[in-house]
Amino acid sequence: MTISRYVVALALATTLASPAAAEKVFRQANDLSLGGAENLDPLSSNTWITPVALIYSRLMREGENGEASPELATSWTANAEATEWTLTLQPGVTFHDGSTFDAADVAYSLSRIEDPALESPVAAVLGIIDRVEVIDPMTVKIILEAPHAGLPLLLLDYRVRIIPEGSGPTITENPVGTGPFRIGTFDPEGTTTLVAYDGYWEGRPLLDKMQFTAIPDAEARNQAMMAGQLDYNGLTAAQVPLFAGNPAFQVQSFPGGAWNGLVLRTDTKPFDDVRVRRALRIAVDRAAMLNLLEGADGGVVGCDTPVSASDPYRANLDCPQDIAGAKALLAEAGYPDGIDVELFTSDVSPGMIQFAEVYQAQVAPAGIRVALTLSPSDGFWSDVWMKEAAVITSWDGRPADQFLNEIFRSGVPNNETFYANADFDALLDKARSTIDVAAARELYVQAQQIIFEDGGVLIPFLKNGRRVLSGNVTGLPVNREEFIRWHLVDLAQ
Repeated sequence: MTISRYVVALALATTLASPAAAEKVFRQANDLSLGGAENLDPLSSNTWITPVALIYSRLMREGENGEASPELATSWTANAEATEWTLTLQPGVTFHDGSTFDAADVAYSLSRIEDPALESPVAAVLGIIDRVEVIDPMTVKIILEAPHAGLPLLLLDYRVRIIPEGSGPTITENPVGTGPFRIGTFDPEGTTTLVAYDGYWEGRPLLDKMQFTAIPDAEARNQAMMAGQLDYNGLTAAQVPLFAGNPAFQVQSFPGGAWNGLVLRTDTKPFDDVRVRRALRIAVDRAAMLNLLEGADGGVVGCDTPVSASDPYRANLDCPQDIAGAKALLAEAGYPDGIDVELFTSDVSPGMIQFAEVYQAQVAPAGIRVALTLSPSDGFWSDVWMKEAAVITSWDGRPADQFLNEIFRSGVPNNETFYANADFDALLDKARSTIDVAAARELYVQAQQIIFEDGGVLIPFLKNGRRVLSGNVTGLPVNREEFIRWHLVDLAQ
């Protein structure tokens, strides 16, 4: 479908689905990146992240300094070995169906993480939970298989949401949470509507509805924003001038940990040779790529670690461009005349195509001949990602332990490079069971050094976040989406 047809479709959906003018409806787009397989089970590999965050609550949310702060859990303490964590829960909370939230719901929700039928990526992060005991209606004890001083940070995971006890088999058809919005209509390929939950424990939302319309193409979403058909959209640096200075819009830029990257499948020729995949990474001028794509102040140069600059466990590595070194590695691997690479990218997320184009130009002097294949946005994550040998990927930020376990540990569902290294896994196990922060940092740093030397992902920089809002949006902080309290967001009339 062309851009103009998407905008027309959005206009039609808005016309048909918009309620009376008195209602405040906040309009966003669904990128349809799972090809219509999106669902509202928080633990599903096809979970639709944005509405899930509005329907369900977590035990903890991220604080201003990256620490865990209360949400459904009001406080938590660990035993001396950090093998048992006791959580006190928020009283007076109800689910959308009117039932009362209590400790049994927490125990049930956490127990689902390791349900083999779900094949949830969260199991790679929280598989260390042995069991959850209900102490009383407002107290639970989480018992771990091994010590982990950072368990509260793992519970910040955007998928670790609380659902009613026993509701797992029906949660996709009947999504019930304790969040600020409840389900209205669900159609990931058309229009999905969430309705304000009057009984939300932090106060009824100021908005009446949240509306999502499927627009797979990033440029089409941008055009819809310019046409006044959306109230919120992500931006690339190149798109900022289209909105800056226009009173009809607000442009926000804020420190973030999101990144685009080049993924090479380490189980597939020629990328099963560490010399080849290392050559494809060291041929990049990371600072120049950051400057071209985001501006010199648009992010932080990275050496293939996904860990954000503010994370205490981030490794500070050095990774200058090395064209001669890349040529030598390719020759040693049997490619003295260079190598041809088919790289798959998409417009599913802002900047992914431009990232691929800059990469293509930068590595050419090293004899790396990149042919770009533009894949449809619709279904990119289900049909191309983790299928093709070389693809452009996109991630939002998360804590070090979560990132390293979720996308690099051997055999986990989201290991997009199919990387397998027993020494790396052992380092993560040791780091997780190390209570001393300084000692744990050394282990996490070693793990990131292994990824840089041996891994199959290029992460040249971590970028700042950018978005555009309608001019009448209020209550949305200049910060990562993690910090938005959606019940406080409003549309001035």
